[in-house]
Amino acid sequence: MWYNPGVGDGERPARRAASSGERSKTMTNAYDEYGPSLDAHGEYGPAIHPDVAADMDKARSVVKNAYKRKYAERARSNGHASKVAQRSTWDWLAQSLAGECNQPSGALDVDAFLALLDANGVDHSRWTNRSKGWEGRLRMTGRLALQRVVAAAGALFLPDGEELVPPAEWVAKFQN
Repeated sequence: MWYNPGVGDGERPARRAASSGERSKTMTNAYDEYGPSLDAHGEYGPAIHPDVAADMDKARSVVKNAYKRKYAERARSNGHASKVAQRSTWDWLAQSLAGECNQPSGALDVDAFLALLDANGVDHSRWTNRSKGWEGRLRMTGRLALQRVVAAAGALFLPDGEELVPPAEWVAKFQN
């Protein structure tokens, strides 16, 4: 089974058990049901998830198609085949959020995400728009606000009081 230290042990993203002191699992097997495929350099890697590929050329999306391709290719080149990984930057914070706030299906658990924002002092009271695509906008806007707070504090505070310490290079990238 594929393993990347500090990321997970080959399992799909799963919320950390509240009673467990272990870090959440946030990875999927690099060669899951979509199988390996050749990348631009002639090397094998996981295929782009079919849902991600279908979404890449949709018009009227908040996320530009070029970014969608960039996210998917970055995840693919790093051996990540999951839809969740291919739709985000999949950096330390994205992996931590997936582990803490995603349902087993990969969908955002809004209540868990809002609790995590509250634990870090991020005011989300004005993000009340519930029109089509609101969960994605909430996740993106919340992540942007959260990354500044976490970089400044040097820790991601979980609702149960636990702290996750980000890597120094991640903090340096997002400190303003």
